[in-house]
Amino acid sequence: MIEELVKIHDKFSVEIKLGFNARRKQEVSDFSVNTWIFIPNSLDINRTTYQKTDFYRDLKSNIRLITPVYLLRDLANPEKEPFTILQKAMSELASEPTRTRIAEYEYHIRMFVSIVKSSLREEIHHIHNNGISEDVDYLIDTLIDNMRAVAGNYRSLRRIINVPTIGRELMNYYFFGDEFLSNILEQHTFKLIDGLNKTGNLSEERKTMLMSFVNEEVAYKREKGFLVVEKYSPDKNRELVFRLSLLKKYAENELFLNTNQRRDGVWIEQVYLSIAAGLSMIFATAVAFSFQQKYGNFTMPFFVALVVSYMLKDRIKELTRYYFAHKLGRRFFDHRTDITLSEHEVGWSKESMVFVPESKVPAEVLKVRNRSAILEADNRNNREKIILYRKLVRLNRKSLNDCSPYPTAGMNDIVRFNVSNFIQKMDNPVVPLYAPGDNGVFEIVKGEKMYYINLVLQLKNEEQLDYKRYRIVLNRKGIREIEMF
Repeated sequence: MIEELVKIHDKFSVEIKLGFNARRKQEVSDFSVNTWIFIPNSLDINRTTYQKTDFYRDLKSNIRLITPVYLLRDLANPEKEPFTILQKAMSELASEPTRTRIAEYEYHIRMFVSIVKSSLREEIHHIHNNGISEDVDYLIDTLIDNMRAVAGNYRSLRRIINVPTIGRELMNYYFFGDEFLSNILEQHTFKLIDGLNKTGNLSEERKTMLMSFVNEEVAYKREKGFLVVEKYSPDKNRELVFRLSLLKKYAENELFLNTNQRRDGVWIEQVYLSIAAGLSMIFATAVAFSFQQKYGNFTMPFFVALVVSYMLKDRIKELTRYYFAHKLGRRFFDHRTDITLSEHEVGWSKESMVFVPESKVPAEVLKVRNRSAILEADNRNNREKIILYRKLVRLNRKSLNDCSPYPTAGMNDIVRFNVSNFIQKMDNPVVPLYAPGDNGVFEIVKGEKMYYINLVLQLKNEEQLDYKRYRIVLNRKGIREIEMF
């Protein structure tokens, strides 16, 4: 199964998160994602002005494991995994700090806090989507209890590793996890308060309880010497922002997969190019032999035939190469990325980009694109440019199981697409409009000049065939919003 989430990453970047869930009882799972990008003709984006190298320069992909799924209440239980796994790793390290046990100790700290972050996000999302106020109060009470339990259980582990065999460097790994854990508990509590305030589902009593928990965590961080948000920071909390980024990378590093990218179909490409060279050489040699037999050596007809045959030979070679390249483009991809983790070959991913005419776009995609009548009329003269971005993914279930002791559903491919190249030829973002005013005068009203880039995603996996449409609303100031249809 493929899950997708499209959102704004920053002012000039769109993030497309693709989740590839491999079946647990199937050895190999194949996935296909085709994305048609419909671009207004006025942006002057075409195969001449925007080539493959430009597209892949604007594209950044991070491939990582899907975070193992646990309920927060299970994480709060000290007798259940993954807490028991972390506890065991720390006990073994304290008894015998070998290289293997040090690696396992750091790995399980990172995994535990990453799992807590994912579980917190899902728990808060569930509370936001719960429309019954009585249930919301109960869920908030349970959430606070579970957060306190998770933090308390993790902090109790310090006693296990506070022994002479554990040096300062190894203790720092524990403190990094503690600081990251405290940060995410605080941040997600604020997100919960903000979301419930907007819907009006947060009572003053529950708000006080949540803020009390936040104050507890802030006080704990001050006590341990961790950085906290300062209202009147002279450097605008830049050190804190930098440290938050480092802690996030440190904690989630274990989820990222190793990738090795290379061109796809290199050997078969060389075979086809050799065939093209051979065909052109056969033509030139055949012409030379036939004129030599008829007119002999050192004659003017033979000389002219040689010159013409070599001229045509080069053209035949180039045309044949172009023909094979066109055929290759249909069957092969631009890049192949081999995906590994801990020496396990998890799978591979292939991708390609090409401009396609509208006649080559499937009817189902055009139906999902759903142009309005005025757009359809305008498209006859100012045709949208269409980019097809293909992605093919294969995952090996056994390798996924072997690479981690935690239950792994599959992998996430987080693609960030920068639209800076698309805004270079946009008009001014503000357009003056005129409206009738009082006393027979008119008023000038500022209007926004916006452009719309449509994405149509086709998600294919076994029985799954879904089409999703998103519209990126942007102007020269950047991305304003992303609409889903």
